[in-house]
Amino acid sequence: MTQEQYQAIRQTIEAGPFAATWDSLEAYAVPDWYIDGKFGIFIHWGPYCVPAFGNEWYPRNMYLPGSKEYAHHRATYGPQDQFGYKDFIPQFTAEKYDPGAWASLFKEAGARFVVPVAEHHDGFQMYASELSRWNAAEMGPKRDLMGDLAGAVREAGMVFGVSSHRAEHWWFMNGGNTFPSDVQDPAYADFYGPARGELGQRPYEQYYDNPPDQTFLEDWLLRTCELIDKYQPQLIWFDWWIQNMAFKPYLKQFAAYYYNSAAAWGKGVAVNNKFDAFPAGTTVFDIERGQESRIRGLFWQNDTSVSKNSWGYIDNHDYKVANDIIGDLIDVVSKNGALLLNVGPRADGTIPEIEQQMLREIGAWLGVNGQAIYNTRPWFIHGEGPTKVLSGAFTDTARTPFTSQDIRFTRQGDTLYAAVMAWPEDGQVALRALGSAAPYHLAAVNSIEKLGDAGVVTWQAREDALVVDVSGCAPTSSPFVLKIVG
Repeated sequence: MTQEQYQAIRQTIEAGPFAATWDSLEAYAVPDWYIDGKFGIFIHWGPYCVPAFGNEWYPRNMYLPGSKEYAHHRATYGPQDQFGYKDFIPQFTAEKYDPGAWASLFKEAGARFVVPVAEHHDGFQMYASELSRWNAAEMGPKRDLMGDLAGAVREAGMVFGVSSHRAEHWWFMNGGNTFPSDVQDPAYADFYGPARGELGQRPYEQYYDNPPDQTFLEDWLLRTCELIDKYQPQLIWFDWWIQNMAFKPYLKQFAAYYYNSAAAWGKGVAVNNKFDAFPAGTTVFDIERGQESRIRGLFWQNDTSVSKNSWGYIDNHDYKVANDIIGDLIDVVSKNGALLLNVGPRADGTIPEIEQQMLREIGAWLGVNGQAIYNTRPWFIHGEGPTKVLSGAFTDTARTPFTSQDIRFTRQGDTLYAAVMAWPEDGQVALRALGSAAPYHLAAVNSIEKLGDAGVVTWQAREDALVVDVSGCAPTSSPFVLKIVG
């Protein structure tokens, strides 16, 4: 980092209103667009989708002898000293990339914000950067992929954000030092860079006592501030490795720079992080592929993917189904959260048709039931029912299917929404939290309707439950919502 670059960052920090201290950053407030929006699209796209094998960690695993990616790479492309990860970049063409079509699809899906990965662990920047030649504007697509998408997303009325996984690049390619590979070639040190050094050989599982050197940390700060300055993103998502203790001083500088920049723009912004990278209340906490078992006091987010086995495009996805994702969205929102749902485009810039269909199914459901999601807040309790939802990361496929006894509540003003997670065979929905003997029962119920259905709904207030008869409505194969005005 040059002194001039660092001074520019310092000037923005010193201008306030935030200082680069945790005490100051605790004054941060989550913007309304985020709390109200609830649903966003995440995008993992980069050269790793060219081999389309394994998952988006292909650039690491192809350099790990004994891995399936290592064997696949040598059988398909040859030895890694003759064809390395860098050699996929010319094949990452994005020739069919249509950011306007992407934005239209995401809008149809009901998304309110869009967060593409600007730089993944592989170190290839998906935008026009002045800090490295290894970027999409100079190589591969030879196009500012982020800039084009930012314009299309905003034109469609959604909020634009970015994701940076740069921190993980410190160790990501280090397996290439254990056998002959292009990682060891000095001509490509500016790409594979950190993985070539001794420090970069330590296990990445050492989250805390495995510090990157000062040059890498300063470069991380510069790259992140470059994204802020170029694209004015209103959301920045970080993966887990910024929790390394060496990042702490730089995280404070980054957050102050970002929040102060946003104050000058007049825009509300947010930062996503995992684990304990930032103190609670200074950012929005994110749980990867996971949820909460109850309402979380601070607004939070679940990031997950349409695929169970990869974030980036591969040939053999194990896809989820739209109904399960809708159920997770309802559950997350009832617990004061938002859902960031990932898709993985192909190398040519097309989004797989099955993923497009899933997004449209979600959008169709939100078109009918969105008022129970957008602009809502948690009720006294998140819901009721037998299905157990586990807290913590990597639990998104652990739950059993929701039943008709599983209910999730949200509220908006004097309106209470009860999302019934499956259709009851007898047409009767028992809302036990609204029984006259329950702590939170309504003093009176003025009306109940099933959203998107003109059928007759009747109800009976009992001590043990408010029983709603929806047998006069059309059965659904997806969760449905009862709008209760009381």
